[in-house]
Amino acid sequence: MALFVDIVSITVKAGDGGNGCVSFHREKYVQAGGPDGGDGGRGGDVKFLATERMHTLMDFRFKRKFFAENGMDGMANRRTGKSGADAVVEVPVGTVVKERATGRVLLDMREPNVERTLMRGGNGGFGNQHFATPTRQAPQFAKPGEKREAIELTLELKSIADVGLVGFPNVGKSTILSTVTAARPKIANYHFTTLQPNLGIVRLGERSFVMADIPGLVEGASEGVGLGHDFLRHIERTRVLIHVLDVAGSEGRDPVEDYHAIMRELEAYGDLKERPMLIAANKTDLPGAEENLDRLRAALPGARIFPVSAATRKGFEPLLHAAADLLDRLPAPEPFYEEELESVSGEEGFSIERDGAAYVVTGASMDHLIRSVNFDNEDSLNYFHRMLRKWGVIDALREAGAKEGDSVVIGEMEFDFVD
Repeated sequence: MALFVDIVSITVKAGDGGNGCVSFHREKYVQAGGPDGGDGGRGGDVKFLATERMHTLMDFRFKRKFFAENGMDGMANRRTGKSGADAVVEVPVGTVVKERATGRVLLDMREPNVERTLMRGGNGGFGNQHFATPTRQAPQFAKPGEKREAIELTLELKSIADVGLVGFPNVGKSTILSTVTAARPKIANYHFTTLQPNLGIVRLGERSFVMADIPGLVEGASEGVGLGHDFLRHIERTRVLIHVLDVAGSEGRDPVEDYHAIMRELEAYGDLKERPMLIAANKTDLPGAEENLDRLRAALPGARIFPVSAATRKGFEPLLHAAADLLDRLPAPEPFYEEELESVSGEEGFSIERDGAAYVVTGASMDHLIRSVNFDNEDSLNYFHRMLRKWGVIDALREAGAKEGDSVVIGEMEFDFVD
């Protein structure tokens, strides 16, 4: 059996924009042809595609980096550089994409065959053709493309099922799933036979729903005992839970105590205890089942208990119809709240801090501006000063206490403040 992997970390990066070109038209018999540097190409995006072809995150154990192509630099004769190819990351349906550093949910890939963009590639820089003016006819500078940073993500697979089977190991969940659906999970008479969530489709005439067998719940599962800590996440999307109990106590266990133990684990993990729940009293074909069934009904007044036998395939019709009726009345599962990834495109944000006698200006916009300036060219320097005034950096430095001649540091450049 293939190894089941439901949580991995990967690194993604959108492509950098290509740099603008500094070029001047050169042609026989044409003097002073003027600037003709082309723009840089756009960097590729990082996209995610939910596919039903994958059922586990195992493929990411062998490939962890997904980098989109960078845009190509602009060329002479006003030729724009080629845009970079996108990086498309295929994931199983039900995968949640989180920012590893903060744990924020960025994408919930719950819909099959839907492609979504996580990171936009950087825009290409302008060639020097854009900086020609009547008084500056030969600009010796161009803008660089926007840069993008690599980020680390966590992918979590949370199975998408309408109904989840929960209960202690060996109570017959896998047998029930194989009885009421076409799924064929591994079944054997020992604990933790099921090492991954198994899904099957239950068909009731014109109605149908997806059922999942969630493995690994034991006492202490919410704290990592057994397999529960790793697999409880697969119940988060289920709208109805079917609590499977060994009502015959075939392994010397008490079904009433088992019910309360599992309920404590569901409550400890989150709001799972509040999900609509039906109880499947399994193994009614074994001796002692009738007596325990009476005890269970007495201990849980008002609970909807359905005697079933997976071995003889009896009693499932009322249980499945009750589950379908509940699903008809319940709203669709809410998607996870998504937060937008912060832009790193060189927007006009900056901050100023005092470092001894110097004023240090930092921010993505400042890094981008410094890269776009040719400090050996007077026109480029003038452009630099205009942008500082336009973005309010000069005013902010003055408000921070900077005076004529004070040192100002932006990136690796240090210069005197001029009001």
